[in-house]
Amino acid sequence: MEQVAFTRMADGSREDYKLLQRLEPEFFGGTARRVIEELERQGKESLPGYKVSRLDHALQTATRALRDGADTDWIVAALLHDIGDGLAPQNHDKVAAEIVRPFLREECTWTVEHHGAFQMLYYAHHYGWDRNARDAYRDSRHFATCDAFCARWDQESFDPGYRCEPLSRFAPLVEEVFARKAYDPAVIRAGVAIGLP
Repeated sequence: MEQVAFTRMADGSREDYKLLQRLEPEFFGGTARRVIEELERQGKESLPGYKVSRLDHALQTATRALRDGADTDWIVAALLHDIGDGLAPQNHDKVAAEIVRPFLREECTWTVEHHGAFQMLYYAHHYGWDRNARDAYRDSRHFATCDAFCARWDQESFDPGYRCEPLSRFAPLVEEVFARKAYDPAVIRAGVAIGLP
């Protein structure tokens, strides 16, 4: 296996970094596979107490988006909105947003990043917390969309009786999204607010 010569980044040569640059595309190309593997893991190892696994929740949320006629960006955002739960349960929304940010429309990424605060509307009062924490984002052009995402797709998706599509239905969409050029302005569409279908 080809390797760099350095043991400290500061000591790396141009040749070392050219080698890494040449090897990166293959690794980057495996991102979709690793994301799907993480979803599969969430089907086996999830936060206890819920009636569904984190994978089931993701599939239900994405299925609702699909059945509502959402585009690929929304479907993948719905599928991956909680992908950070396993490693970062206290800030899973921020972690998930950083995973999808290079590849999804800004509106979708903003929703993924902030859905945690918006979901508090449904449960925070039971803990004595502020259920209106989302009001801090009221001036955002994406506020209404995030509110609708949570109301229509996210908070509805904890039902063990809901018939959702399998992960195999969504895997090609994940592959399509992660094959995009990272941070392509034509994909990111900064400042554009379309809303949910």
